[in-house]
Amino acid sequence: MAETIYSGLTQLGAATSIPASPDDAVIEKVPNPEPNTRYLVRFAAPEFTTLCPLTGQPDFAHLVIDYVPGEFLVESKSLKLYLASFRNHGAFHEACTIAIARRLVAEISPEWLRIGGYWYPRGGIPIDVFYQTGPAPEGLWLPDQGVASYRGRG
Repeated sequence: MAETIYSGLTQLGAATSIPASPDDAVIEKVPNPEPNTRYLVRFAAPEFTTLCPLTGQPDFAHLVIDYVPGEFLVESKSLKLYLASFRNHGAFHEACTIAIARRLVAEISPEWLRIGGYWYPRGGIPIDVFYQTGPAPEGLWLPDQGVASYRGRG
């Protein structure tokens, strides 16, 4: 079989279990097929779950990850497995959101990245966490993340 940019991937197309923890997760990358074009990639994870580190109760968030690729793209199945690895991991909302951003920056070295963590209420108070690596690149079309602030049932 001919060697391709996808040949080194170990998770895509294979049965792969959810990693036991975020530290155990492998984030895979592929070369950016459009390295001379500035464009935005968006991942939305509307059913992200983790655990409160003190009570062990589940916490839920809608994550929106936007990035401008540099040399690499994140392979989406590996990202899905990485995010799923938080389901038995205990950490505060802020720690989870920032850890995800920093891990992606470390793994794929994007030109720019931002994450919006829209967390559902804990103790009656929703917490939203936002992080970005710096100002958005000039001229980048950057749509709104599309997640409204928490309004309850109204």
